[in-house]
Amino acid sequence: MSEGAARATTDLDPVAARAVTEYLFEQGWTDGLPAVPATDDAVAEFLAHTSRDEDEIIARLPQLGREATVRDAATAAVMAGCRPEYLPVVLAVWDALALERSAQGGGWQSTSGPAPFVIVNGPIRHRLGINSTGGVLGPGFRPNATIPRAVGLTVRNSFGVVPHALEQATQGIPGRWTMLIGEDEEHSPWEPLSVDGGLAPGQDGVTAMLVRTSEFVDNRHFHAPEEVLRDFADTIARSGSWLFRHSAVALVMNPDHARIFAEAGMSKQDVREWLVAHAGRTEEHLAAVGKSLGHLPEGPFPPDHVHPVFADATPASLPIVVAGSRNAAMSMVVRVFSTWSGTAVPVETATM
Repeated sequence: MSEGAARATTDLDPVAARAVTEYLFEQGWTDGLPAVPATDDAVAEFLAHTSRDEDEIIARLPQLGREATVRDAATAAVMAGCRPEYLPVVLAVWDALALERSAQGGGWQSTSGPAPFVIVNGPIRHRLGINSTGGVLGPGFRPNATIPRAVGLTVRNSFGVVPHALEQATQGIPGRWTMLIGEDEEHSPWEPLSVDGGLAPGQDGVTAMLVRTSEFVDNRHFHAPEEVLRDFADTIARSGSWLFRHSAVALVMNPDHARIFAEAGMSKQDVREWLVAHAGRTEEHLAAVGKSLGHLPEGPFPPDHVHPVFADATPASLPIVVAGSRNAAMSMVVRVFSTWSGTAVPVETATM
């Protein structure tokens, strides 16, 4: 152990640290996990990483008349365990969520308990150590875990949306405040999601949307790309997730799945259009599970009428991001709560 590390260890007071932890729990300020105390000095250190005014309002919940400022977000980022240099990404997440209709309405209080799903693009992934490869949706990477947690602590402490009170999640979803990934741009054959969202290639950017759940497409024994596409389409069209007439779905595609489509000459838009054309369920199937769409103005429908999952073949309806390990041909279907805005936002950092 170095002399500096030894000195730091002797300066720690574990009894006081535990007392502070318990105090934060008693105040109701945490999400069930221990939190870091947000002292004025710590918050100031975070605010030094943005040029935005600390009183700028970055998030609103109009129906409750509540809002959050840059300083609120910095305070939550400290408590969540972020490093100071993560704050510009936290703020960009809120900028992206401000474009989501569901996040401005009842999304945070929904019975689905949706999660903010955040995708980071650009060189900032490497500067901050954001995971974009193996176990990308799992634990073990500080920015992936703490940046979305900062969003959750803001929703709790600035909006007052807490379980068994204003939050009305029936069961909620695992990972509600932990879903942040980087896109594996280095192993993707296509342009990154941020480019689909309007940013320039190589620009640091954030995409955010509210999502309901995620599920595997495990297909490693295929013989042709169309087999994998059919597997995606079948999973996407699962009736259990059918909520609205049309849905949006995000694909977190394994680099090997992306590669086989690219080698077959398919662009990302080609994949999107194929899935939009083939993902659907018949009126007979939906009626059999109590989800007939016969009440629509165009109804009633014949039993063999196919209802498409997607309204159109745009990135807003079907965002595709390449991420995860190359050790198995497994991808993820992520159920978007409403739709994605189709817009990525830049990460703005202060000149230090």
